[in-house]
Amino acid sequence: MATGPAKTTAATTRRATARHGAGLLGDYLRARRERLRPADVGLPPGSRRRVPGLRREEVALLADISVEYYLRLEQGRDQHPSDQVVTSLARALRLDTDAEAYLRELARPVRTAPSGPPRPEQVSESVRSLIDNWTTTPAHVHGRFMTTLAANPMAIALSPYFAPGVDTLRAAFLEPEMRALYRDWDEMTAKAVAYLRSLAGGAVTDPGLAGPIAGLCRDSERFRTLWSRQDVRLRTSGVTRLLHPRVGALDLRYEKLALPGAPGQMLVTYHAEPGSPSQEKLRSLARPAVEPAVSDGGRALSNRDRSRDILMSSNVADVELQTWSGATGD
Repeated sequence: MATGPAKTTAATTRRATARHGAGLLGDYLRARRERLRPADVGLPPGSRRRVPGLRREEVALLADISVEYYLRLEQGRDQHPSDQVVTSLARALRLDTDAEAYLRELARPVRTAPSGPPRPEQVSESVRSLIDNWTTTPAHVHGRFMTTLAANPMAIALSPYFAPGVDTLRAAFLEPEMRALYRDWDEMTAKAVAYLRSLAGGAVTDPGLAGPIAGLCRDSERFRTLWSRQDVRLRTSGVTRLLHPRVGALDLRYEKLALPGAPGQMLVTYHAEPGSPSQEKLRSLARPAVEPAVSDGGRALSNRDRSRDILMSSNVADVELQTWSGATGD
């Protein structure tokens, strides 16, 4: 029988993942309640408060609902409050726009999942052609569960973990090269988890997502902590700070664009401010990424050919990762 830290980690993982389903709404209300201090909502701290956060009766008072009804919501005995109650709870818990939208998603009746295995996600040829022609702009497409579905050579030059087929979320938490790449790794991982939760909504019980979440809760303490915070943020633009092993520090703006007609697919692009040192470094990174390659038969390879070769040749991938490992000191 497991004891000590191993047992504790296993128990924490079960708590973080086992309540998906009937307890989603209650878990979210509880997590947000426990993160608020009385002073945040204009209440006196009191002298007999045994735990941080608001009491259930305080949230009920602020939301103008009965304590008994709020208790039913937290315990999962009532999972579909009215829009008016959701609005009151959002106000009482000081939820921002993204967090309130997530609360409304959880309060909706559960939609019946389609029967049969899920259809594989595919990126349209037009989108593949589009990003392949962006020779100085790193771009990739991820699916509903954050796995990369398509990437141009510049994205792979930025990081081999942006290559199609890679679970970028898992790599962000578990691969040392990814931690070395992001100068703002703590901030990036916090944003990534809040973004994942906002995308998933009530679909975190989907086997395609529940399994990876359980695995990350088991394997990464950082992910487990962030997931339990229940943060929600659908941030689709911002700045990321990288330390590339070949060109050094990069400050890049990113944009995430939902692809029409492809539910759950997001196009992610990176660019530098015009005239900045990062723009010059990105251009130097682009040169080998777009340099024409020649096959054994003398035929010039297209960007897509080069990208496919990087993905399908284990030797090339190994060399790429070894280069990263050596440059990051691993």
